[in-house]
Amino acid sequence: MSYQTVSTMKPQDVAVTMVELAVYKHNTHPLKIFMKAFTAGILLSFGGLLSEVIQGGSPSLNTSNPGLLKVLGGFVFPVGLVMIVLGGHELLTSNMLVFPMAIIKGAIPFWSLPLNWIIVTFGNLVGSLFFAAIITKYSGVIETDPYKSFAVTFAMHKASDPEWHQIFLRGIGCNWLVCVAVWQAYGARDTISKIISAWFPIWVFVACGFDHVIANMFSVPLGIMYGADLTVAEYIRKSLIASYIGNIVGALFVGLPAVYWYLGNYHPTDVQLKDLEGGNTEAPSRVESKDERESS
Repeated sequence: MSYQTVSTMKPQDVAVTMVELAVYKHNTHPLKIFMKAFTAGILLSFGGLLSEVIQGGSPSLNTSNPGLLKVLGGFVFPVGLVMIVLGGHELLTSNMLVFPMAIIKGAIPFWSLPLNWIIVTFGNLVGSLFFAAIITKYSGVIETDPYKSFAVTFAMHKASDPEWHQIFLRGIGCNWLVCVAVWQAYGARDTISKIISAWFPIWVFVACGFDHVIANMFSVPLGIMYGADLTVAEYIRKSLIASYIGNIVGALFVGLPAVYWYLGNYHPTDVQLKDLEGGNTEAPSRVESKDERESS
């Protein structure tokens, strides 16, 4: 069977693709990175809004079968990540995976990580706030109950009710699954496979109630806009920071073992990265063997 007919890339090839993707992002103009991050914040919020509409609009089901309602809300949320992956946009939580991998292998300088994360964080935040304020609140799409009251309750459940360490631990579980979803999506070679492989891990994290720092940038501020008993300072201190750090740890639980398992013989070279734009992984570089490097 030829390489081009394989429907799923080998893990070592996906690992190399992750490194090369970080190199591509490192070489992309910061303004383009910010705009892609802004778009990603909006796209992820579409999934968040749909999830809240389903859960908030089913109060009787929430009373009789809350577990099923969580499963239904989680099922629709992944549409946001699918649009981000297929469109090649910038989501902070996936960059928490690829940048450490590339830095460990010496493919990009260390300073590239904080620079990218800062730009993408603010881009995702601006996009999420734009969607929450302009597209959701001022459009009035959930202005009536039970949707409005659910947005308030959901924000409190995310940023006020849990303890700091609980949000941190939920952040680990969340981005562990998100990074698995991104890994599987880049390992798939056709659109349908990319969608399915990304969908299920995201479905699990949302249904289980884990915390995604960017998803919360939409849901928590939206609840505050509708009158949740929660200050911006409390949200930042308790939810944003805790989930941010937890998401980093979750990404490292995926990225660091992958470096150890699959990139032991990897040596960064001048790779052709133009085909990686837009999430296209059709031409990943091959890992060089130790003998090949020594003979070159």
